[in-house]
Amino acid sequence: MRAYVLHGVGDLRLEERPRPEPRPGWALVKVLAAGICSSDIPRIFQKGTYHFPTIPGHEFCGLVERVGAPEDQGWIGRRVGVYPLIPCKKCPSCAKGEYETCSDYDYIGSRRDGAFGEYVAVPVWNLLALPDAVSSQAGAMLEPAAVALHCVKRLGSLKGKSLCIVGTGAIGMLAGQWALALGAKAAVKGRNTEKAALAERCGLAYLTHTGQEFDCVIEAVGTPEAIGESIALAKPGGELALMGNPSGDIPLEQDIYWRILRRQLRLSGTWNSSFAGDGSDWREALKGMEAGRIQIEALVSHMLPFSRLMEGLEMMRDKTQAFCKIMVGGDFACG
Repeated sequence: MRAYVLHGVGDLRLEERPRPEPRPGWALVKVLAAGICSSDIPRIFQKGTYHFPTIPGHEFCGLVERVGAPEDQGWIGRRVGVYPLIPCKKCPSCAKGEYETCSDYDYIGSRRDGAFGEYVAVPVWNLLALPDAVSSQAGAMLEPAAVALHCVKRLGSLKGKSLCIVGTGAIGMLAGQWALALGAKAAVKGRNTEKAALAERCGLAYLTHTGQEFDCVIEAVGTPEAIGESIALAKPGGELALMGNPSGDIPLEQDIYWRILRRQLRLSGTWNSSFAGDGSDWREALKGMEAGRIQIEALVSHMLPFSRLMEGLEMMRDKTQAFCKIMVGGDFACG
C-alpha cells in the first residue's frame, strides 16, 4: 500500500509499505477520508512521534475490508469512524469507563501507524458505524467534533449563558456550534475578519475586538497570548475551559494570574473525548451530524487528493492560505 511514513522530524516520505494484517479483535480499514489536525504539524515538523518510522494521521473515516476474527464478520463492508485512542482497559480510569484519561493508552497516528496511508489496522472496539446520511467527509470529522463536544460539556449547563471561543480553527467552530445547540449565546473571536462568513454560516457571532465579558470562555489555540486573552474575557465568577494543545511552555503574567484570583474564575482542562456507551461524545456527535444540528462539511475548506498531503501540511505550517479543515482522500486506492 502507499503511505506517508515519518522517518524523523521533518522527514515524511510517500512510499510503499506492507498492508497491515488484522489480528483477532482487529479490523483492516481502507481509508476514505482523513483530516489534518493542527497537532499533526508539530508532530511531523517539530517534535516527532513516539517512535520512527510511523504513519501519522488520526482523524479519519474508512471502509472495513477485513477482520481478524469470525465473530466480527458483520463489520465487513461498513463505513466507520474510528476512535483513535486505544485504552489499556486495566488502569483506574478504564475501570470507570473514562477511557480518555487512560494512564497507559496507545494512539493511532502517533504511537502506532495511522491514517495517512491506504489502510490502517484498528481494534474493532474502536469502530463506530456511519449511517448513510453521514458523508465520508463528515465521518472523518467525528474525532474533532467529539473533542469539541467533550470540552463544551465540561462547562455544565449552558442554557442562556454567554460564551466565547478564542480561536477560529475547525475545533473552535465546532465548539461554538455545540454551545449553540446546548442553549448558549455563542461567539467566536479571531484576529481578523477572514472567517467571519464561515462563522455566520455556522450561526455564530464573530468578534475581532470586544469589551464584553462572558459567562464562559473556551480557549482553542494553546498559546500564552490566547490563554491570557481568554482569561481577560471571563466575567467575575466565570468559567474557562482550556482546550488548545500547548504551543510550548505557558507562562502567565502576574496581572493575568491576579485576574484568575480576583475574579474567582473556575478553570478546567479538557482532553480527547468519551467513547464508551450510548451517551458518549462520539455517539452524541454522530447523532448531531445525522440530524443536521451542526454544520460539519462547511468547515472543510480544502479537500485534496492523497497525493497532495504535503501541500496541505505545508499550507497549515506556513499559513500560506486561509483554511479551516484540510482533508485528503479520493486517490488512496492506487496501486
